[in-house]
Amino acid sequence: MDMTREYQNGAFIPGSELLPSLWAQKAAQFRDSLGSRARLDLAYGPAPRNRFDLFLPETTPRGLMVFIHGGYWLETDKSLWSHLAAGAIAQGWACALPGYTLAPEARIAQITNEIDSAITTACAEIAGPLVITGHSAGGHLTARMGNPDRSATLKSRLTRIVPISPLADLEPLSQTDMQTNLHIDAIEIAQESPGRHALTTQAHIWVGASERPAFLWQARTLSENWNCAWTVAPGKHHFNVIDGLEDPNSPLMQTCLGSL
Repeated sequence: MDMTREYQNGAFIPGSELLPSLWAQKAAQFRDSLGSRARLDLAYGPAPRNRFDLFLPETTPRGLMVFIHGGYWLETDKSLWSHLAAGAIAQGWACALPGYTLAPEARIAQITNEIDSAITTACAEIAGPLVITGHSAGGHLTARMGNPDRSATLKSRLTRIVPISPLADLEPLSQTDMQTNLHIDAIEIAQESPGRHALTTQAHIWVGASERPAFLWQARTLSENWNCAWTVAPGKHHFNVIDGLEDPNSPLMQTCLGSL
């Protein structure tokens, strides 16, 4: 079965072709507004994309929130999403945005390990609780950080994960036209589908009510497999479901950092 149409987002969101330039503009303005509190392109490994940006509040950080970008492991870059750190910064948290090697240069398993390394490195910079969130493919990577096979640092520091529109089971993705570059095989489906493994931390799944049915299925499946809460955000599609990360008082930010 060809699942390509089920995982197409832009084709079902009017004006989506204009969004990347808007995101880039907002991200650049946010970085500029922070001045020296925006620490850019910090290395966590040898590959060109093994870099993360770290955004700091005005006072000693209360903890570290990480946002992992999406793009089906194939595209986009951390520099498009800097503004999504605004809500965390306003709440007094540091926020790290890691980059990672994209497919087909890297397999999904390698990307998972790179993200673990990026967060471990960021944790050495910032003390306190660790909260991880991410969107779409970044939601998948967020969920993987809550599985039992992660590094000792994550196991000891991780307080909460909030996967947003996550890709929790990779099998349907292997049936899309993206498979040409993703090369997902049976071993990777078993290993890298977070919903097929246990959850080791607190989790809350977030998804937009106006997303493609496949994404609603992925989110619900993950919440059921993990027996954790999930929120279907009214009126939100795949590209604006993350906008709440800019607002420290949004329901999404309260889900990420509330009570910590």
